[in-house]
Amino acid sequence: MADDAAELVRLRGLMLRAMGIGEPGAENWQPVALRSLRDRLAEPDGSLVAFVVDQPAAPDDQPVDPADAPAGSTGPPRLAACVVGVVERRLGTPDNPSGEIGYVFNVSTEPGHRRRGYSRALLAALLDWYRGRGIMVVDLVATGDGEPLYRLMGFAPSAMPLMHLTLPTDPGGVRG
Repeated sequence: MADDAAELVRLRGLMLRAMGIGEPGAENWQPVALRSLRDRLAEPDGSLVAFVVDQPAAPDDQPVDPADAPAGSTGPPRLAACVVGVVERRLGTPDNPSGEIGYVFNVSTEPGHRRRGYSRALLAALLDWYRGRGIMVVDLVATGDGEPLYRLMGFAPSAMPLMHLTLPTDPGGVRG
């Protein structure tokens, strides 16, 4: 699976652009993501997993632009869709005593391969992987396009409001 890392990063870029995250041409995140993904996917019995669908070779399939491939990739794009998930360890709660939570991210399908059930099949495989590890709570952030699928698969809005903070690289003299 570590061999798919460059493709997973490429598909992540497609997803992020569709979500309006990041500026066009700001691809400096890709080499860092690629190294991290390769390392984590190579861990035996690791806490991060990816499920993929290869691009089928058929006359009606539209090939993807190789220019979308991140640095470090070899050859033309070859994945049609992917899902990546991770197990996070948090402190337990009454609803989840173990504190282990599955987090789904990087659900991405090439535009020319959408509406074929790939995301549903991949998400089902990921949920089975979580079940096999005893993970009973799974979170994700849904886009408008993905929300109907996630609801169909049992996800519901959370009562916990999500907030986000990006820490500055210079804390301005704050000491701990």
